[in-house]
Amino acid sequence: MNKGLAKRIIPCLDVKDGQTVKGVNFVNLRHAGDPVELGKAYSDAGADELVFLDITATHEGRKTFAEMVTRVAKEINIPFTVGGGINQIDDVERLLYAGADKVSVNSAAIRRPELIDDIANRFGSQVCVVAIDAREEDGIWHCYLSGGRIATEHNLFDWAKEAQERGAGEILFTSMNHDGVKTGYANEALAKLSETLSIPVIASGGAGTMENFRDAFTKGKADAALAASVFHFGEIGISQLKEYLRHEGINVRI
Repeated sequence: MNKGLAKRIIPCLDVKDGQTVKGVNFVNLRHAGDPVELGKAYSDAGADELVFLDITATHEGRKTFAEMVTRVAKEINIPFTVGGGINQIDDVERLLYAGADKVSVNSAAIRRPELIDDIANRFGSQVCVVAIDAREEDGIWHCYLSGGRIATEHNLFDWAKEAQERGAGEILFTSMNHDGVKTGYANEALAKLSETLSIPVIASGGAGTMENFRDAFTKGKADAALAASVFHFGEIGISQLKEYLRHEGINVRI
């Protein structure tokens, strides 16, 4: 893979029943909770891609999410990935048909790895992002299910390799040790993943400063960096972040 490609900055929005959750205090937005409006603001600010995660448990909420995806697709001209509650190929088809560019699968893929093969075979690897939530314990990275609530026997690096072999187009790795702490990404694990895999690796969990993003790309060798609260709360502006990264010698699209 061409590691010389521009590094991507990806805001992530958690959506419940059609509204963005995790406080958002974006300036000059009429409805900070409206994921479409927020997504458009990020797109206009220079985000390379977006991720929308559906954290709704109800069937009705899932339907609302698909309707939101259609609205997002009409308003936004950058690629976006959707995840949360995708358990079977029908879920994937519904969301792609609604306008999503990619889908992210996590727990369902660990429970039934053939889902990755099915998505890749039916829609192409470029559509399939495998999200991995992992925690380091005694030097070993264990994968977790159900939003980080259930430990599995899976090792981060072995599972990422298997996901790639089954047809995943990207790995979205969230370090549970680093998530929400804002002290930087899990750069050692990221670098090992990047060296092991031939597909892009997206860093998630730990963004607090612009330097954290720089380190994810230089030390962690990540292809993209995802963050939520630092963008939602206006702590870091995307255009300023990209200017900083370019100044640090990192290839980003401005």
